[in-house]
Amino acid sequence: QVQLVESGGGFVQPGGSLRLSCDASEFTLDYSAIGWFRQAPGKEYEGVACISSTDNNTFYADSVKGRFTISRDDVKKVVFLQMNSLIPEDTAVYYCAADTKNGPLITIPNIFDYWGQGTQVTVSS
Repeated sequence: QVQLVESGGGFVQPGGSLRLSCDASEFTLDYSAIGWFRQAPGKEYEGVACISSTDNNTFYADSVKGRFTISRDDVKKVVFLQMNSLIPEDTAVYYCAADTKNGPLITIPNIFDYWGQGTQVTVSS
């Protein structure tokens, strides 16, 4: 199968933390990067972060830099998004996606061609 599965979303108060997981163990295609994106109600997809599949190079959107950390576990075939200091503006459905076309390491949605189904993150008091 060609499948990415997100998990770890939930409800959290401002200032709290969540860690999202992207399970790529059933993703059978060769890919160069995994990215995290989000979509808030009524808004376009927004890039969050991405990580190379062959090294530790990462890219972060300015809106999350210093608060979010992307990482990967090569043994478990999982990519994580650690989210700290959450604010209400972070509320969105979060998606992970794979780049199988060797695009640049940047969170441009169109270069990521396989997407998971998303996990809801709600930041509210």
